[in-house]
Amino acid sequence: MSRLVLLRHGESEWNRANLFTGWVDVDLSSRGQDEAGEAGRLMASAGLAPDVAFTSVLTRAIRTAELALAAMGRSWVPVVRHWRLNERHYGALQGLDKKQTAEQHGLDQVKVWRRSYDVPPPALAASSDMNPAGDARYAAVPRDQLPLTECLADVVARFVPYWHDGICPELHAGREVLVVAHGNSLRALIKHLEEIPDDAIAGLEVPTGTPRVYELDPADPCRVLNAEWLGDPADLAARAEAVAKQAG
Repeated sequence: MSRLVLLRHGESEWNRANLFTGWVDVDLSSRGQDEAGEAGRLMASAGLAPDVAFTSVLTRAIRTAELALAAMGRSWVPVVRHWRLNERHYGALQGLDKKQTAEQHGLDQVKVWRRSYDVPPPALAASSDMNPAGDARYAAVPRDQLPLTECLADVVARFVPYWHDGICPELHAGREVLVVAHGNSLRALIKHLEEIPDDAIAGLEVPTGTPRVYELDPADPCRVLNAEWLGDPADLAARAEAVAKQAG
């Protein structure tokens, strides 16, 4: 039976500071490094042994994959990095304090920007230093594919084709796959895998540093038979609640 593991990166420096991050490249906090190592130990104790890993091109996901694989004694596993696994682009909200943004615009508006399926935040100015068009890691990406803001539907549209073309072939080859990405890019993939309706996805929280394990159909390795979070239920609930409360 094929297995797929999804892992949100550990706490980043901007998670700790409660800032909207999006495509801004931010490293892990010391707590995030601990979460990444603990996720690796948790996966190893559950008998997981990924043959290949996929990450975004953002440092917090790359470092989480490195630390988790090292904790599993599998630093040799090949890692594929692709921009389509990046976090949702938060547009002009990037770099802003989440609680202060809620105080300025109202909790309801910020909830729409953070959790609605098809309403993006205000777009980033093309002249901004945060425009990904000026970042060397996206030099080969067509300019019209680089966002200045995104809603979750946009993330589904860019990630799901890569799921089919880049990740599914590994599962069909019988390999165990680890995907290390971000809260919203993983929400997009979970929505697709678990067929969550558009109007229900707002209630899904993806805790940092917490593996989600999928058992897949041997006849169709991209079809889910079962899914579960690894870890202590009380700790999982606390991490999910912390994510939900970030905007105050």
